[in-house]
Amino acid sequence: MRKLIAQKESSDPGSGGEPRCRGQEEWPGQITASSETLKCEGPVSTEQSSCHAEEEEDVTYSSDEDFQAKGYKFSKPFHLIISYDWLILQGPDTSIFEGDPLVLQCRAWQDWPLTQVIFYQEDSALAPPGPKREFSIDVVQKSDSGNYHCSGVFRSLGPGSRETASPVAITVHELFPAPILKAFPSSEPQEGDSVTLNCQTKLSPQRSASRLLFSFYKDGRSLSIRSVSAELQIPKASEEHSGSYWCEAATEDRHVWKQSPQLEIQVQALQKPTASETPPVEPPGTLPPPPAPSAEHLGASSSDPHLHHQIRLLLKQMQDVKVLLGHLVVELRDLTVYLKPGVTKVADK
Repeated sequence: MRKLIAQKESSDPGSGGEPRCRGQEEWPGQITASSETLKCEGPVSTEQSSCHAEEEEDVTYSSDEDFQAKGYKFSKPFHLIISYDWLILQGPDTSIFEGDPLVLQCRAWQDWPLTQVIFYQEDSALAPPGPKREFSIDVVQKSDSGNYHCSGVFRSLGPGSRETASPVAITVHELFPAPILKAFPSSEPQEGDSVTLNCQTKLSPQRSASRLLFSFYKDGRSLSIRSVSAELQIPKASEEHSGSYWCEAATEDRHVWKQSPQLEIQVQALQKPTASETPPVEPPGTLPPPPAPSAEHLGASSSDPHLHHQIRLLLKQMQDVKVLLGHLVVELRDLTVYLKPGVTKVADK
């Protein structure tokens, strides 16, 4: 049989600090009983201090772990479990998060010596039997959550039987969720626009004092490594900035690090004017017919009859060329009008 003795002790009122409760285990030589002493240490503001609030509405919660009532500051609560087993597995007394160390102790009644100690997670042995009563994990992950227990054999003069401790549930809390990379104002910016990449995640409120460092990557190439800023600026986007981006958030010791899913950035090129938007070229006006040479220019005043005949033939040929040029100008004008966009659509229809 074990008995629990609770004592309330007060320290010097002028010593300052917050009250705290602690437990002291006393293991006397008697096999039949042991005792547990609880001490409350801290300043006492009044002579009539109390650990209970008379009215629930007077209680002010400052966090998940401590509270105030009627101006009194209370210590953080803890759970006390009294066991009558031969073996107990002692785990952490506070919340454990990703990246924390985990220490488990297999404790025997009256601290009797043990041999062939084995630690288990669920039903799987974590190590071969040995004399060590302690098992530790330097850096825990969420996969380390589960039910743990231990077993061992008490050393005695005769052969001892193996004893097994009751299982203890260990929960590894998430330090921060995997980040999400977002682009502002858009993941499809126009050329010349400014783009901001934001690596979004948040620490657990119980570990808000921790600090995260952020890294950014594009197409397997690093852009920014381990910066305290969760943002990356692209002042002037161009086509070369198109690609797959992702970010990484990690603790300063890199015990915990997580990557975001990839984000596709597609920079839109500026649109150039198409052929339909090009202003039509006005067709040239009708060329004036060339002036016909006069007989005076060709030497019509010559008295040679053969030369006069040749001049007549040349004038006739020039008249024929003039007519052909006139037809050519008319056809060019019709062709230019036909090539206009509006006329083309009408003709197609």
